[in-house]
Amino acid sequence: MNQAEKSQLGKVSAYIDRYDASLLFPIPRAPKRLEIGITGAPHFFGADVWTAYELSWLNLRGKPQVALAHFTIPCDSINIIESKSFKLYLNSFNNTRFADADAVAATLRQDINHAIWQTHSATLGENQLSTVQSSAGVKILLPEQFDQEPVHELDGLSLDRLDIECQHYSPTPQLLSAVFDEAPVSEVLTSNLLKSNCLVTGQPDWASIRINYEGPQIDQAGLLQYIISFRNHNEFHEQCVERIFMDIWTQCKPIKLSVYARYTRRGGLDINPFRTSYPQAVPANIRTARQ
Repeated sequence: MNQAEKSQLGKVSAYIDRYDASLLFPIPRAPKRLEIGITGAPHFFGADVWTAYELSWLNLRGKPQVALAHFTIPCDSINIIESKSFKLYLNSFNNTRFADADAVAATLRQDINHAIWQTHSATLGENQLSTVQSSAGVKILLPEQFDQEPVHELDGLSLDRLDIECQHYSPTPQLLSAVFDEAPVSEVLTSNLLKSNCLVTGQPDWASIRINYEGPQIDQAGLLQYIISFRNHNEFHEQCVERIFMDIWTQCKPIKLSVYARYTRRGGLDINPFRTSYPQAVPANIRTARQ
């Protein structure tokens, strides 16, 4: 089983500029989900929405091409992809010739699906591909489309307006509470104060978060204190969002809940996990100003 500590995170890496799918480093979702009480199928739907800002390849005449790429990784996949390995993999396209952007997209889709659905056989000591239940989405944006890419902040009522005292800087779900003896409400709440750290390197990860729920009214001051309590917590983006979802789900017992975080980019990549208790479309991949 691949572990984060065995990835290229925090290590000096050779930048390979010829196509190499083996650079992708998948990490199983299951161990971290066990920590937050998920032993079988998750209590949520959703996806991890990535943007690659540094994608380039050569056309058949050797002329460099540049593009942006949007990736949608289904949250029911077996693995996440470690972000530095994704960066190294994308760099391997730099001096590789492709017929066109469609050929690049097809290669990306095939390799990503292989990585996120790959399992490891402990008895045979080899990797195997599970049945692909939901495919990764890949969308390439060429330069003539760049000007159509919007910048927009997350919609909702900002929790950051609250003047609160903060004392907890590791996840403290006990800060969460809700009013259970009054009529349920429907709210969309946002904050720009989510910060966590990389699980391996400890480098800071910055994010904005949107929490959309229906149910007992959540105490907003406690929710903001809870979001801030991730400030010194070491975990990958996807894992933080799932922890937040499960803590709110358990402590506040909403009827419906969705949690969406947009993390600032690192190495030309941003990761934006979305988790929801009920089936709905993944939010459009629109970056915030900090991204």
